[in-house]
Formats: sequence, structure tokens, C-alpha cells
Amino acid sequence: MNRKVLKFEIDLDFVLIAITTSLKDYRICYYINKCLNFNFTRSADLVLDNSLNGSELLFSLFHYSWESTETDFYFIGNKGTEGYLVPEMREADYFIMIKNYIDDEDLENIISALNRMPEIVAAVKIDPKKIKSRENLLF
Repeated sequence: MNRKVLKFEIDLDFVLIAITTSLKDYRICYYINKCLNFNFTRSADLVLDNSLNGSELLFSLFHYSWESTETDFYFIGNKGTEGYLVPEMREADYFIMIKNYIDDEDLENIISALNRMPEIVAAVKIDPKKIKSRENLLF
């Protein structure tokens, strides 16, 4: 009997920036809005099902969109109600997920502007393919 093996690979078509800071989500969004001329607004919390005990994990979520290029920015809290969105990156407090196209120069300008902010300890671009729990970032 012939066997066929199907390989399934998740399409990770987004850019991820990890942010470390001691501020609350609404405070750091305020400073990012002010520094980068963004307009992050609060969205409904990101809900993730916890398969271990059947409970739901809630993570703060903010959204902003560049209308001209249709680029979406999501500001997501890494620490939720009962755990982490990306458990292997506990040192990251928040993530900025950039969906759709962004120019490399624009991305570098955003990261350097975030790193210049005194409220942010570090802002680093992360390769989503190297994260074990990358499925948590698909919404």
C-alpha cells in the first residue's frame, strides 16, 4: 500500500517586534502613539484556549492601520490572565505584529524610534519561524 505524507506549513506573513518595558499596556501605547504618530486603539482582548485545563487566556490587544499601504499594526500583551502568549519569550512584555507589507526602511525606522524611547528597555525584531508557540500568534 502506498503512503502519502502531507506536510503542513503555517504561513507566517507578518513581522514581529518584541518590546521590553515596565509600563502598563495603555501607557506604553500612549507613548508609542506620541512618538511614532500612530493611533493605537484598544480592541477586544485576544482569547486563547488553554488545552491544559480548558480555560481561556486573555491578552490585551491594540490595533492601528496605515490606510495608504493597508498595513496593520497589532500591539499585543505577552502576559495574560493565566500565562504567557509566547512562553519561551518571558522577557518580552509586549509584541508589535505588523501584517501585510512594510518597507524594510520603514521597519528599521520604527525599531530605532522605539529603542530611542526612554520608556522602552529594548525593541527587537523576532523571526516568527523560530518561535515554538507561533500558533498562538495566528488570529
